[in-house]
Amino acid sequence: MAESLMTAPRIFFYVQHLLGIGHIARASRIANALVKDGFDVTVVTGGLPVPGFPAEGIKTVALPAVVANDAGFSGLADADGRPADEAFLNARRQLLLGAFHAARPDVVIIEAFPFGRRQMRFELLPLLEAIGKAEPRPKLLSSVRDILQENRKAGRDAETVALVRDHFDAVLVHGDPGFIRLEDTFPLTPGIADRLRYTGLVAAPPAPEPTETFDIIASAGGGAVGAELIGAAKAAAAMLPAALRWLLISGPNLPEADFAALSRDVAQNVTLVRFRKDFPSLLRGAKVSISQAGYNTVGDLLRTECRAILIPFVAGGETEQTVRAERLQALGLADILPEKGLTPDHVKEAVETALAAPRRGPVLLDLDGAEKTAAIIRSMIAESLA
Repeated sequence: MAESLMTAPRIFFYVQHLLGIGHIARASRIANALVKDGFDVTVVTGGLPVPGFPAEGIKTVALPAVVANDAGFSGLADADGRPADEAFLNARRQLLLGAFHAARPDVVIIEAFPFGRRQMRFELLPLLEAIGKAEPRPKLLSSVRDILQENRKAGRDAETVALVRDHFDAVLVHGDPGFIRLEDTFPLTPGIADRLRYTGLVAAPPAPEPTETFDIIASAGGGAVGAELIGAAKAAAAMLPAALRWLLISGPNLPEADFAALSRDVAQNVTLVRFRKDFPSLLRGAKVSISQAGYNTVGDLLRTECRAILIPFVAGGETEQTVRAERLQALGLADILPEKGLTPDHVKEAVETALAAPRRGPVLLDLDGAEKTAAIIRSMIAESLA
């Protein structure tokens, strides 16, 4: 490692998004901060392309894309929706291992695994083996959000702890421990407590003033499961005063048939788009946001004084967004609507309540997780050379 660190330390950053875009968005923000701090970063992506992630100028290796077969993450499919067979997965695995050997990194970051992304063990376990055999061996870090999926199958937490202890030098927990700690959703945390490094929430930097202003913004993240949210918001807009300007962001992954259906009979005060790169900036000018409670959307909201209506994603037994939304509601930072049985009337009433409430003050949570991640990694490298 010492020879390579005469120049910029090399980072090999693996990220796999399967359904939404939260994982690739968070990883891209961290990669941006690493590059800004002088690291040589290669991001390896394994999902469908997402505009703007990773940012232009960052070296990227795009593996043949896989996606979740369904909202329950029960299997993998290729970009055309065909089940990913062994030949396809073997080709991916060889490309990943080849990219690792070509990069000769000083540090490898694997996003989510081993706490999640068990579907990717076919290529990640061989990658761990290759890292262990490399000379010199790079540092290996897990990059994980602050709230994990609960109701995991018996034995999985113990397997995760064993993988961390056997292979990983540190676990980067992208959260503020004053808001929530890893042990709140991962009971076996004491077994890896010596590996944890809290970075703060990885939120985008404070956005500039918006070039366009909307009163209410409804967004569905990646959009793969956002049709009902956007549809309810569109119908609610028709029930509220026409003077209110609405922006509906369906997400790039919303099925084309759903987007076409939403595009019919759009009122004059409503704008429907798939994606807005300036979403964080638009939130600064909005009075109310309606969204799921994904990590990145919440991070964007916490940078603003916009009132938040959160509709946590719960399909397939998902618990992460509900935990986050309830914590925010307890702090007075959001209102919650249930995903199941959501109606336009629910949305209308929640918007009326939010419009009548005062804009909230600044949030006292650590939102600088990307920059602190870079600082932690640089410190770890310095310690290894001391």
